[in-house]
Amino acid sequence: MKIESLRRLRGPNVYLSRPAVVARLRLEELTGRETSDVTGFTERLLRALPGLAEHHCAAGAAGGFVSRLRGGTYFGHVTEHVCLELSQLIGRDVSFGRTVSAGEPGSYDVILECPVDESPESRVPGELLEAAVDLVLATHAGQAGGTPAARLEELAAFAEREATGPSTRAIIAAARRRGIPVERFDDLSLVRLGWGTRRRMAWAAMTDRTSGVGIDIAGDKHVTRRLLGEAGIPVAAGGAAGSPGEAVRLLRDLGGPVVVKPRHGSQGRHVALGLTTPGEVERACRDAGGDVVVERQLDGRDYRVLMVAGEMVAAAERIAAHVVGDGRSTLAELVGLTNADPRRGVGHSRVLTRLTLDAEALRLAGREPADVPADGETVWLREGANLSTGGTSRDVTDRVHPDVTRLCQRVAALVGLDIAGIDLRLPDIAAPLPPTGEDEPTAGVIEVNAVPGLRMHLAPVRGRARDVGDAIVRAMFPGGSDGRIPTVAVTGTNGKTTVTRLAAHLLGGNGRTVGTTTTDGVFVDGRAIHLADATGPRSAQQVLGDPQVEVAVLETARGGLLRRGLGYDWSDVGVITNITADHLGQDGLDAIEDLAHVKAVVAERVRDGGTLVLNVDDPWVRSLPGRPRVRADRKRLVWFGLDPANPVLTEHLGRGGTAYVLQDGWLVQATGARRTPLLRSAEVPGAYGGAAPHAVANALAAIAAARALGARTETVAARLGEFEPAVDNPGRGTLLRLGDVSIFLDYAHNPAALATTLRTLHRLWGADRCVAAVTLPGDRRDDLLAASAQILADGLTRAVLYDDGDTRGRAPGEVSTLVEREMRSRRPLIRAARAEGFRDAVTAGLGLTAPGEVLLVIYEKWAPMRAFLEELGAVPAGTHPVLPSTPAVRAMPQVGRDLTGSAPMVSKSVTDHGHS
Repeated sequence: MKIESLRRLRGPNVYLSRPAVVARLRLEELTGRETSDVTGFTERLLRALPGLAEHHCAAGAAGGFVSRLRGGTYFGHVTEHVCLELSQLIGRDVSFGRTVSAGEPGSYDVILECPVDESPESRVPGELLEAAVDLVLATHAGQAGGTPAARLEELAAFAEREATGPSTRAIIAAARRRGIPVERFDDLSLVRLGWGTRRRMAWAAMTDRTSGVGIDIAGDKHVTRRLLGEAGIPVAAGGAAGSPGEAVRLLRDLGGPVVVKPRHGSQGRHVALGLTTPGEVERACRDAGGDVVVERQLDGRDYRVLMVAGEMVAAAERIAAHVVGDGRSTLAELVGLTNADPRRGVGHSRVLTRLTLDAEALRLAGREPADVPADGETVWLREGANLSTGGTSRDVTDRVHPDVTRLCQRVAALVGLDIAGIDLRLPDIAAPLPPTGEDEPTAGVIEVNAVPGLRMHLAPVRGRARDVGDAIVRAMFPGGSDGRIPTVAVTGTNGKTTVTRLAAHLLGGNGRTVGTTTTDGVFVDGRAIHLADATGPRSAQQVLGDPQVEVAVLETARGGLLRRGLGYDWSDVGVITNITADHLGQDGLDAIEDLAHVKAVVAERVRDGGTLVLNVDDPWVRSLPGRPRVRADRKRLVWFGLDPANPVLTEHLGRGGTAYVLQDGWLVQATGARRTPLLRSAEVPGAYGGAAPHAVANALAAIAAARALGARTETVAARLGEFEPAVDNPGRGTLLRLGDVSIFLDYAHNPAALATTLRTLHRLWGADRCVAAVTLPGDRRDDLLAASAQILADGLTRAVLYDDGDTRGRAPGEVSTLVEREMRSRRPLIRAARAEGFRDAVTAGLGLTAPGEVLLVIYEKWAPMRAFLEELGAVPAGTHPVLPSTPAVRAMPQVGRDLTGSAPMVSKSVTDHGHS
């Protein structure tokens, strides 16, 4: 048994709404075998992992998985549950798992939930799966040792290193409670909160508004004390020293005891307190690297006050690392008992840091590790009270005197920090501050921290925990903002790129910057920022993470959704154009039902109160509102379609619903009994006077999406009329002219799309005046390629077939050979030829095309095809191309009629009662 591959689903997906990993597991010699076939397997596995007895499995109650083990289950399923249990044992709280057949005997996909804030690049899931496989194989072989404790500790340490620290975790949790989208970058503590123009960045307790000057000031302890001192803030007397000699001179000037600390240090490292002799000061200076600050040590207690956006949000008394004797345990044992507290970890990974019994601790304690402190005796292990050296905290937020609050507000403003941790030494934080004067202060500010740790406020050892993460998020997103921008997600089998481009165009008026992802790339304000097939989660994140973007319109394709999940958590509008046979045989999709299941994820992830725009003419799309996870009752359902008499549409409007339909030659917004005309269908760009009804359907879908986000009807109609297909929607129904020949380009790659395109050409030119140069993708199943070939044979008398440079796993020439065979089988007398590459195919196709006829070009990559046609001299045919005078063209309606069949409609005469 081995793991063949592992992929991460970074967002909502077909399995669940949270991140997951999908591991392809090959059982090899365990194929076909079940746990009941292996004597003693269940008992050995339960001895190794007793927690498996609590797993529910499909039974829905504890013990369900054990019943499956004893009754017999496949080893892929066992690996899933073992991995989940190992995850729990290392503190990784996940519970969802599923094992499904990958299509071949002995090959399974194991789907496992991931913590929502785990790094997208985390190695932990793979390491856990490897450990699970090893354990299952060892148990199968009769071994009963389970996973070695050392390996579990290693995995736990690895997961802890990759996890966010408590400060970042608190900010993320607060943001998620507010509904603010969060995206973590790799294994760093850098997170993005919100989208587009509302996007904010945080790195631990530092935000994108934190002043760089303020950070530099706080990072230089000498500059900080001088700045504050000159402003009348009470600070300890002292100065900077660049050598041990200078440090000793400051000791003589100040008198002891003094504190020596690195001028640019942090987290209490190399801070020495209570120094009174030149030797102590020299040693401390050398330990701190020679560039130090020497200050007179102030009396009192150590306090930390957290300031956020000028407000005091928390305060804690800091207590240095120590243990308390019990009269029985040695010093080493007391430290071990303290470190056994699950809140303590290495570094900053947990809310408390483990104690270290090193030379410094033993020197301060004046004891040896084997000494036994008396019952109740406090043994101090550090002089400084930093949590990073094992200190603890006591919340004193409610005791802070107003004098202290005002002092800290001044300090944060003087240094210039939006978030600041201010360290003070005071007799009592609840008491008024002593007045300042010519005498040196005996209490005051000892340090200002940029990017302060939040642990002491989140989990004080005594007192109330403070949700300081929420305070930071409230400062970043005032007024209850959720940090989101209006977002439209578009999916479907055909038309999704056109609908995406149309919706972006309609929403781009009034100076709004729209970010768009499409099959051709990522665009911001109409400008390409990344050219590629950009319909997956990474492209969505490019748009949502761009601080210029005010509205996002995201084409969301099957491949990215299945392989990486969605690139967002919720959308405001979800559009599903249609669901037809395509991509079957890929990624576990065997039937249209499977494809509908994938497309439904876009509908499921429309937020409560958002709008779901569906094609009422498509039976599979009509079925989506009935799915439990879609929860259509929580969304505004808007239909679009070409048949105003559709019973589903009629019932929907009868209940007062809204739809966008084609009625009597007009694109109409229908709400209940009211009809608002928008644009004549003959004037829809790309519809060629009504010869391309699918273009009208695409326009209706885009209008519905734009109206759902508040676009006004008159604006939508005007913007739609300004849409230039050759510029704004290149390669989708694009018409060019080359001399007396028309060239019609489209991206139709499946039977439904090809049939729609050919019907359009037949209406315009007639069936006997169409020639085609066609390539079809090699990753389509043979039966789909055959169906496409039959469509081509029915609609053409002449065709040139070619294979794209990327054969997608097929042998060169395999696809074109298959298509030609199927075309000739369907239509023996068809003139079909094959060519090498798109250049030869187009050239050969033009050779077969007579003046006044049209060459249909089905391409794979738009940019090289466009460049080649430009080389040939092809030019755009314009919005209203010159078409042959055929009976079909003469019969096409060129103007719309009003809804009653009398006078033409005038949009301005109808009151707009649309939705927003």
